[in-house]
Amino acid sequence: MLDTLIPLAVDGLASAALIFFVAVGLTLVFSVLRVLNVSHGSFYAIGAYVAASIGLWIASAGLTPWLSFPALVFSAAIVAALFGPLVERCLMRWTYGKSEAIQILVTFGLFLILEDLQRIVFGVRSLAEDTPMQLLGSTQIGGVVYLNYQLLLIGLAVIVVLGLRIMLTKTRIGRLVTAVVADREMAQSIGINTNRVFILSFTLGVFLAALGGALATPTAGAAPGLGAETMVLAFAVAAIGGLGQIEGAALAAIIVGLARVLAIYFAPSLDAVAPYIVMLVVLLVRPYGLFGQAATRRI
Repeated sequence: MLDTLIPLAVDGLASAALIFFVAVGLTLVFSVLRVLNVSHGSFYAIGAYVAASIGLWIASAGLTPWLSFPALVFSAAIVAALFGPLVERCLMRWTYGKSEAIQILVTFGLFLILEDLQRIVFGVRSLAEDTPMQLLGSTQIGGVVYLNYQLLLIGLAVIVVLGLRIMLTKTRIGRLVTAVVADREMAQSIGINTNRVFILSFTLGVFLAALGGALATPTAGAAPGLGAETMVLAFAVAAIGGLGQIEGAALAAIIVGLARVLAIYFAPSLDAVAPYIVMLVVLLVRPYGLFGQAATRRI
């Protein structure tokens, strides 16, 4: 029995970790900016392509393969630095206070632009670079072989959850973000630079999405269409957990990750729809998600 349950749990948690990075970035952006960003999945895809490209360059240049690990984080930082402030200042800022329909239309237009930009820069071919996974190897526990890279992903997701919670509750910038989320107008009236908070929050959301894509590269590679697929899944996770809820995004990612793995193991034909079946069931019982509330919104 354990020989079946433990691999299921590890695979499910590793899948949940990658989904979580994107979903928590999406929910953070929604919490602070109050914008439904349909283009968020594009940053995941671009992060994956940048990480694969840098990893392949490291291999072709004959550099030590261990550089591929910091390259994953560096790739996400590049994407966040390039797109975070630019997109927030030039586009997102003009959607604040607008209806959800306008926000979705504007960010969907950005998604189409980013998809075309991705094709122009990286082409339409898939990229694969699995050096980090090969370097870490595998571990055999109780006759079951686990990829150490999967365990690393789970550990990183836990670190991100704890790091975000500590940042929001123990640091000055975190308190400023919380104040803006609780009451934007009151925060402005007491002198908080909300525009700066918006830029920092959106850039952090882009970084988390790109980091998820970069970390997925060693196991799944980068391929056309990755952004759209990831975006739909991230919205499902955010809806299950409750929009604006970090802990909700973490729990929902675990539920969705386990649902996908169970479907792959026992009902492969349901693999693609398993997350949305879970979302349907949860929203029928709790329309605002597991942690969401109708009147208040917190992160």
